Amino acid sequence: QLQLVESGGGLVQPGGSLRLSCVASGFTLDYYAIAWFRQAPGKEREGVSCISSSGGKTNYADSVKGRFTISRDNAKNTVFLQTKSLKPEDTGVYYCAARESLFEDISLTEYEYDYWGQGTQVTVSS
Repeated sequence: QLQLVESGGGLVQPGGSLRLSCVASGFTLDYYAIAWFRQAPGKEREGVSCISSSGGKTNYADSVKGRFTISRDNAKNTVFLQTKSLKPEDTGVYYCAARESLFEDISLTEYEYDYWGQGTQVTVSS
């Protein structure tokens, strides 16, 4: 059974940081592009960051550029999202998603992703 499990969320003060993890089971991530999405209360889900299957290409939403870093360790079947300088508007449920990708293409388009985790809550508040 293909499964993605996120962890690392929590309550953090503005300016703080969190490291989110996304672990895959039931399949190897080597040939999958991965993205992080988030959904704030009352808002639509939005793309945050994505990374190609090899890790050679990355992309970020303008709202997180310079503050978030996506990376992957295919040997551990894990993708990370390092966040820093967190703001209250970063609050939401963060989801990782996977799609098969053989050509190093990356995307923050939600419908292109086939597998989703259950999400991890990030709350930025003083």
